[in-house]
Amino acid sequence: MRFAVCSLLSLSSTALALVHGDVKLSRRQSGVDAFVTSEDPIAIQGVLNNIGPGSMSKGAKPGVVVASPDHGSPDPVDYLYTWTRDSSLVLKLLIDRQTQGRGDFSTTIDNWRASTGRIQQLDNPSGGPTTGGLGEPKFNIDETPFTGAWGRPQRDGPALRATAAITYANSLGATGNASALYPSIKLDLDYVSQYWNGQTFDLWEEVNSAGSAFTTAVQHRALREGAKFAAAQGDTASATTYATQADGVLCYLQTYWDASKGYIVANKNNGRTGKDANTILASIHTFDPAAGCDAATWQPCSDIALANHKVVVDSFRTIYALNSAAPAGAAVAVGRYLEDGYFGGNPWFINTFAAAELLYDALFQWEKIGSITVTNTSLAFFQQFSSTITPAAYPSSSSEFTSLTAAIKTYADGFLAIAQKYIPASGEISEQFSRKDGTQMSATYLTWSFAAAATAFDARAGHVSASWGASGLTVPTDCPPAPINPGGGGGGGGNGGGSTIEVTFHETATTTTGEALFITGSLDALGDWSTENAVPLKAGANNVWTVVVPIPGNYIFECKKKNGTLEKEETNQHQATTPYTGTYTLNDTWQN
Repeated sequence: MRFAVCSLLSLSSTALALVHGDVKLSRRQSGVDAFVTSEDPIAIQGVLNNIGPGSMSKGAKPGVVVASPDHGSPDPVDYLYTWTRDSSLVLKLLIDRQTQGRGDFSTTIDNWRASTGRIQQLDNPSGGPTTGGLGEPKFNIDETPFTGAWGRPQRDGPALRATAAITYANSLGATGNASALYPSIKLDLDYVSQYWNGQTFDLWEEVNSAGSAFTTAVQHRALREGAKFAAAQGDTASATTYATQADGVLCYLQTYWDASKGYIVANKNNGRTGKDANTILASIHTFDPAAGCDAATWQPCSDIALANHKVVVDSFRTIYALNSAAPAGAAVAVGRYLEDGYFGGNPWFINTFAAAELLYDALFQWEKIGSITVTNTSLAFFQQFSSTITPAAYPSSSSEFTSLTAAIKTYADGFLAIAQKYIPASGEISEQFSRKDGTQMSATYLTWSFAAAATAFDARAGHVSASWGASGLTVPTDCPPAPINPGGGGGGGGNGGGSTIEVTFHETATTTTGEALFITGSLDALGDWSTENAVPLKAGANNVWTVVVPIPGNYIFECKKKNGTLEKEETNQHQATTPYTGTYTLNDTWQN
């Protein structure tokens, strides 16, 4: 007798670290304007160097984005891998510049699309292409699976990859090439649609919870623009599904804002304050120039995003010696989160650049709208620049508008000036810089750091991406119940979406006479962990065993099969999350 046992999985994250690469870059720093002019081409070249077959990506397949060429020192874990999240953000930069006519990166983009298409099909510790494997966070640079311990799944990667690919496909127009991209884009959108309400590690790969603000925000964007893209491909059924799921994600996005605290709480139920730069990154990577200052999607000029920006930035003012001389209201070096201890807990270049980028995006919107609206929520942010400002709408013709925009531009430039101070004349950018003296630390030539510099420079110059569909959205009044953190080990997850989903389990297993397959798990419908009450599967053709079980919608569970003596199957847990409505099929193979 064999059992398929559903359980929750609690993984510990693994820290990252690197050594030095070698590249020759040259510039001389002066003011912020000169810094942007000289550093931008270096940042773009730094990105290209780290994409196979670039000069700093030896051993990487064409199109593979190497996180950093550092390998194995000073920590046993290195960055010589490709992360789905990082590579998608980096390619989005190149795709935006390509579509705006500011460079020809077509070969690199096409190589990346081909590489990610191959990686999507890999069976890996998180599953296969349709059974959760797209949530695998990183791969070897030769396009083989990374099978070591890691914080998995990470559900932001497929969403970001879909967004980058859709942006590129839209630039191709109604050509066959655009349609050819749809199958791989659909794989990612289907993953997001199915798993967005499942447990996930955050973008720092440390918190495993029922949701991360950055992840939820980029998932909402992917589904929203994915619905429009699917409809354009004639796939109306998928378009409807993505739009419906996007409404659920938009509902859930609202739960991160804590009005009593005045900021966006970054992760669900993890024991930290929740003051985290992941929330600033969420705003800039879901910026929609057509959405105005919409608060529901945390647009950069919204009162929620501005209030949150102040709280997050202020949280680093007193904990870093590097910031001790900065006067109140001046730009400071920005780290990941208040409690960070990785490499001693330091400022990160990507977050310092992001703090500037959000403000540049806000300035773009205010100029476009022709006014600034100060609310009670955003008042503290604006009081940094005017002690007498009061909640009101200030048109572009007013002196308040002029003085506020000038002061905020100076404030944003201050974050670039901090990065400039600790970037050497050669222009290379690492992951972190010391909280004590600004010395660059951890991964050198970090691809994401180069990309973050370039996107901040673009925002400063008013180069914005196309709208993705955030304009005019309304948060549904009848929101489905939000998923909850299922905890660290045993027990099911989610509180259900109110409906019951028929889940079909297809288990491929070769059995001998007298053997049978059962499934038990973390809810009554699966026997509540009891082998005596386990649900039997029915044998069918081609060694496929089947059973249909009613399970609540929006329910998080993971399957770990065991044999009759309850010895573990030699594989990792298989995670699944039921959708809110419809049906769901879980295909699996018994592995001895």
